[in-house]
Amino acid sequence: MLQLNWVDVQGGKRMFKVIEGGLGRAVPMNVQAEESGRPSPDDVRQEAARRLSESGCHRSRVREFATGMPMLAALKHLSLQIDFAAEALSRLDPIPEDFRSDGYWPAG
Repeated sequence: MLQLNWVDVQGGKRMFKVIEGGLGRAVPMNVQAEESGRPSPDDVRQEAARRLSESGCHRSRVREFATGMPMLAALKHLSLQIDFAAEALSRLDPIPEDFRSDGYWPAG
């Protein structure tokens, strides 16, 4: 099983901690925008995917396909809201540098 968790390490760097079979190691998190220094629509999509994964939407959707039990309505709505926010942010020109801020995304 593979699990990613946020960890803060010395120097204020944010990293992912990869946990496999109970063993963990920290790996640098790539939060750099594209080479021009400005965020791209791909950066926004990656942030949306991260938020969907953290909220449990993906796991619930897979469970729905596997068992036939419907996904919770609250998770469906959150998924739609995150998708909408990602689409809206992707269309901005320029995309705000702080697009990862919780202020741009729905609360889960």
